[in-house]
Amino acid sequence: MQEQTHVAQGDEAQGAQKALTGELLFLLAGLAALGALATNIILPAFPDMAVALGTSVIDLSATFSSFFVAFAVGQLFVGPLSDRFGRRWLVLSGLAAFVAGSAICALASTLPQLIGGRVVQALGVCATSVLSRAVARDLFDGEALARALSLIMVAMAAAPGFSPLLGGAINSWLGWQATFAFAGALAVGLAVHYNIRLGETHEADKRSAASVPAILGTYRQLMIDRRFIAPALAVSLVIGSLYAFFAMAPAILMAGFHFSPFGLGIFFASTVFVVFGAGFLAPRLAHRWGQARTARVGLVIALTGSIALLVGKEDFVFFCAALTVFLLGMGMVNPLGTAIALHPFGRQAGAASALLGFLQMGCAAIAISVGAMLDAPAYTSLGIILTSSLALAFAAFLALR
Repeated sequence: MQEQTHVAQGDEAQGAQKALTGELLFLLAGLAALGALATNIILPAFPDMAVALGTSVIDLSATFSSFFVAFAVGQLFVGPLSDRFGRRWLVLSGLAAFVAGSAICALASTLPQLIGGRVVQALGVCATSVLSRAVARDLFDGEALARALSLIMVAMAAAPGFSPLLGGAINSWLGWQATFAFAGALAVGLAVHYNIRLGETHEADKRSAASVPAILGTYRQLMIDRRFIAPALAVSLVIGSLYAFFAMAPAILMAGFHFSPFGLGIFFASTVFVVFGAGFLAPRLAHRWGQARTARVGLVIALTGSIALLVGKEDFVFFCAALTVFLLGMGMVNPLGTAIALHPFGRQAGAASALLGFLQMGCAAIAISVGAMLDAPAYTSLGIILTSSLALAFAAFLALR
């Protein structure tokens, strides 16, 4: 009996390794990155949108806050529902809702209509963000899971960097409505590819109950389980610091270093290459040192860059050097910490991924809000936020031991 069990486990592992193809990884990365792309792709179009809708650029910031709130809350429901009823219909329904929300945004003639469309977008795309990680957990384990999550996390970190440059080009050539049309078309392509290539990945015999008491009980158990909450909080604080960088960097680069909007887009896009490198390096180091040890090293590297930014001089070259160190460490911690948090909870992968996403969005919102409230120059405020977040992340991760 034990021999049969080992054979079955070996066959499962071989199947997972065989399924770890570039095509599948690209699909999961696309599902994960769609929400981040939809968040930042409209930034260059804000002046044109303000004129068209008869509002101000400042008022358009409501399209971000509404998106983040709907995204954070929606995924708390998506995860447990997918654990009970499967991933496929929720992924496809989420992509359909995102397409509908994109159409509402493209056709909006007032700010309330645009905000409504953004809420529908967020409620749809939160499903793909959560379930890309849950699907990866369904299919892979061990080092294969770490490699899959590495690309997913790289895509999620890269999308905010590339999307403003892409959005600026689309807005210049075709108008701001076309940015929403592009996002909707991308979602249609992902839906077709997902339905053909993957389908359902959460087998019926592994599904859990979806009653309200069961869902609340699952979340409560995850919140008090050190195997989940320690790495999940660490990853969420790191992601929160990354979003704080994206929110505060324009003031530093445009006001302090006199960047043009196009130069800002190029700068954001260039940061992606550091994240790419770290994301591909992390699984290889984890194979040699182990996931937890490699993640701790990444936290130390990111914290070093943060401290350097806080105490160093306000100089562009120094800013780039300190930021590169921070991004390198962040790119190592993100996939490995996520894999560590999700690995023990295969049966509750949807709920665990949803709670992880909620914590990430919550930390991002807190970091951005605190950064805006600090009575300090933007350069100093960013150093404070990054250093504080990484110090707390390191402390949280140490609790895993």
